[in-house]
Amino acid sequence: MDTLTRIRAYIDVVDAEGFSAASRKVGKSKALLSKYVRELEDELGALLLNRTTRQFSMTEAGHTYYRTASEILKEIDNLADLVRENNTDLKGRLKISAPRTFVDAEIGQSLIDFGREHPELLLEIVSDDRFVDLVEEGFDVAIRITRLEDSMLIARKLGDFHLKICVSPDFLERTGPIAHPSELSRLPCVIDTNGKSHSNWRFVDAKGTGFSVPVTGQIEVNSPSSAVRAAASGLGIAQVPEFIARSGLENGKIVSILDDYLPSDRGIYAIYPHRRYLPAKVRTFVDFLHAWFKKNANDAEARH
Repeated sequence: MDTLTRIRAYIDVVDAEGFSAASRKVGKSKALLSKYVRELEDELGALLLNRTTRQFSMTEAGHTYYRTASEILKEIDNLADLVRENNTDLKGRLKISAPRTFVDAEIGQSLIDFGREHPELLLEIVSDDRFVDLVEEGFDVAIRITRLEDSMLIARKLGDFHLKICVSPDFLERTGPIAHPSELSRLPCVIDTNGKSHSNWRFVDAKGTGFSVPVTGQIEVNSPSSAVRAAASGLGIAQVPEFIARSGLENGKIVSILDDYLPSDRGIYAIYPHRRYLPAKVRTFVDFLHAWFKKNANDAEARH
């Protein structure tokens, strides 16, 4: 049995957080995976895993070995991808991290369309609003809605991202026009706890200087779609992504206010680790999403 097979078994077990879960994921028996890991430990002369009937954890040596071995396996797999990159039939697994806001919105259709175009590629889409560690957690690529900052990761912009301050027409009839963000502090707002700003909404003035306005309200949700529904029902003012608010704005259930005060320094990005050999499946995925967003942005402009 070669060392590479034992290493893969170890990485599979750690990634799945257990032998039983790894067995189900990779289609090998629990006993066989245990045998491979034990042989690897014997070969190294070091214990990599602490395992009992109820607990599973890596030793200090196991953590060190996992980090380095993961990168080695990725380089090996990436090299194989590079050799096969002219093959149009992409195969294997593509592990993607994306915010729930993205996956559940209309733009999440981009992931489905990619999967439909590449049926032999297994997509593992993990919907999570935290910023995952791509390298440590074994992700190939992440979709992030963010202000781009310096990073060791590579980012490709897929599209623009805009926020909207939304309210129902009936609500505005009761309150009268809202001319400045500072007025929001005395009005009921719908708080989306899923957003980074939470109850301190960020704005910019005419000179581009940023400022925050503290807001409160009766309703707190952890979903921008729920925030839009609450705003449309007249329960308050909501700050949500434009792509979530779009249908409500188009059918008149909500209207947008304070557009001139909203920052425009964030975008939707595909993020992936800087590697010597970028896997063909990652390159194909990012290229597809870039083209998908461009087409759909053009379609949206044509409708308006």
